[in-house]
Amino acid sequence: MKVKGLRWFIIGLIFLATVINYIDRSALAIMWGNENVEGSISKSLGLNKNDYGNILNIFMVFYALGQLFSGKLFDKVGTRIGYVISIGVWGLSSFLHSTVRGFLSIAFFRSTLGISEAGNWPGGVKSNAEWFPIKERAIAQGLFNAGASIGSVIAPPFIAALFVSYGWRITFMIIGSFGILWIVPWLFVNKAGPKKHPWITQEEQKYIIEGQSKADQSATEQTKGLSLKQILSYRESWAIVIGRLFLEPIWWFFVGWMPIYLFDVYGFNVKEVGAFAWVPYVGAAIGSIAGGYVSGQIISKTNSINKGRKTTILIGGIIMLLGLVASVFFATSPERFVAIVFVVLFGFQFAIGNVQTLPSDLFSGKSVGSLAGLGGMVGVFSVIIMNFLVPLIAEISYTPIFIAIAVFVPLGVGAIYYFARNIESVEK
Repeated sequence: MKVKGLRWFIIGLIFLATVINYIDRSALAIMWGNENVEGSISKSLGLNKNDYGNILNIFMVFYALGQLFSGKLFDKVGTRIGYVISIGVWGLSSFLHSTVRGFLSIAFFRSTLGISEAGNWPGGVKSNAEWFPIKERAIAQGLFNAGASIGSVIAPPFIAALFVSYGWRITFMIIGSFGILWIVPWLFVNKAGPKKHPWITQEEQKYIIEGQSKADQSATEQTKGLSLKQILSYRESWAIVIGRLFLEPIWWFFVGWMPIYLFDVYGFNVKEVGAFAWVPYVGAAIGSIAGGYVSGQIISKTNSINKGRKTTILIGGIIMLLGLVASVFFATSPERFVAIVFVVLFGFQFAIGNVQTLPSDLFSGKSVGSLAGLGGMVGVFSVIIMNFLVPLIAEISYTPIFIAIAVFVPLGVGAIYYFARNIESVEK
């Protein structure tokens, strides 16, 4: 049997895994509530906003460690088995949230969820490097990242509906089952890489391999990846590490704190959060696809990876910055706030898909997961610092937080321009 466009089936499954990933991780924030929200996790377990901040940071610490660990894991065992391990553990962890009785038990399952969910990102970047020619990697990454946005669109109304009907414990049981079921089609479709897959057509195989870097074309199963020390000896690697250090908090602030912001500032309940919180992620989904498309078009017309990536990242950065400035001066109602965040997350995803593609532009497949994981880990540690500060600052005002993450935009984009003078394969 031969399947035309097999690479799109592979990225389709990873897109679906990413949707599940974000449904699972969003559930806690949506159902947390506060002491005034009947049936919420906060009221049921007697926990407060500081407990939420600590639990969020426990997740983020293990998520950061998981980025580095899973990057190495995927480089070692490959994307096929790497995904089975990653999504199997996070699906079970999400399911077992239904059994928690207090702070310690919920913190434990957030830690196992964090370390396993992290694998989705270096795994996705690595899979795209294997299955797509360079000019299509940004659109593949955009589709992959759109899964995070679509998951965030689906999660608020879907989880709110389950919460209202069944309560938060059964909701965790339902959503935790999705990841475990996903493993079945993944093992069935992803039998091997494009060089050995029995279903791939000769035309597609040739198209993929000829569109990759010389280092990727010459790589074999015996080819060893570079150590992190070797990877960081290249100046270009620091563009990813420093860039993500500043850019990641922008996305994670809205993922982790937007529902709490709506509870606190506008007095929302869980049902109202479900009605509002999904809207900005539509902008994120559109931005993911648009950023990948624009980058691919520039590369095709100019034959320059450097121009394609940098131009798209700069456009996304400008949109983000304008949106964050608007959030300080014009977000005077929940409707305006949600509309502004729509713009911010559009800009973020427009840019970040290209940032996440950089490891595969610079290195061959055996090192891509390691650099992607390292960049993700560093980015998440900056988010952890932010999560410690948000509850303290928010007691007075959320405005300084919006100003801070607005400043991060030029710092992140500038780091990419400064360290990656010319984006191309460093493995000659």
